[in-house]
Amino acid sequence: MKTRKAVLITGAAGDIGRALCGAFRAAGYLVVATDRRTARPPCDAFIRLDLRRFVASAAARARFGKQLRKAKGRVPLQALVNNAATQLPAATAAVKPGDFQDSISVNVTAPLLLVKAVLADLKRTRGSVINIGSIHSSLTKPGFVSYATSKAALQGLTTALSVDLGRSGVRVNLIRPAATRTAMLESGFRGRRAARAALGRHHPLARIAEPREIAAAAVFLASDGAGFITGAALDVAGGISGRLHDPA
Repeated sequence: MKTRKAVLITGAAGDIGRALCGAFRAAGYLVVATDRRTARPPCDAFIRLDLRRFVASAAARARFGKQLRKAKGRVPLQALVNNAATQLPAATAAVKPGDFQDSISVNVTAPLLLVKAVLADLKRTRGSVINIGSIHSSLTKPGFVSYATSKAALQGLTTALSVDLGRSGVRVNLIRPAATRTAMLESGFRGRRAARAALGRHHPLARIAEPREIAAAAVFLASDGAGFITGAALDVAGGISGRLHDPA
C-alpha cells in the first residue's frame, strides 16, 4: 500500500484552484488548500491565507507554518502548487507604484517565501514545487505591464530555484497557461460574443484551455513520471506561443 502524500495549493477558491484541488485529490493526495476568500474548494483541509500579510509579517508566516502542520498531520508534504496571483491591468502611464509592488509581492515574493516555509518537508520527500505562471511571461499585450513583469519574474525564480535546490532532490517547474475558461475571463467578455469567439480562434487548437487541463499538467509534474524534469516552463497554451498574428 502506497504512503499517502500531501499537497499545498494556494489560490484554491478560483476555477483553476478548484480544478487543482480536485485533480490532486483524485490522484490520492491529501489536499491542504489556501485562499484569502472563505469559499472552500474541494480539499481535506482549508487555511484562510492572505499572501500580502504572509509576505509582510514574520509572525504571520510562523502562524501559517503551525496551521499547515496541524492540517496535514503526519502525512508527508510532497508538493507545493503556487497558484495564487493578482492581476492589476494598467498601461504604462497609469501604473501605480503600489500596484506594481503588490504584483511582485503576491506573484513572486510569496511563492519564494512559501517554498522556504515548506523546504524542509520537501527535502525529506524529494518533492516538487509547481508554479502557475502565464504565457504573459513572454507574450503579452498592452495594459498588462505589472502582471507580465511579475510572471516573467516568477519564471526566472523557477529557473533559479531549480538550480539552487537540485542537489537536494527538490524539483521546481512552471506551467504557462494561455487564456483559460474561468468565471473571471468569461465575465470580461459579457456582451461581446464575437470577441469571445475570436479569442478561441486565435489559438491553433481553436479554443481556450479548461481549468482541468492546467490541473492535469500540475499533477503530472508532481509525479514520479516527471522525476527528471526540473526548471521547465511547460506551455499549456493551445499552441498560441508559436503563432504570429500579423495582418497576413
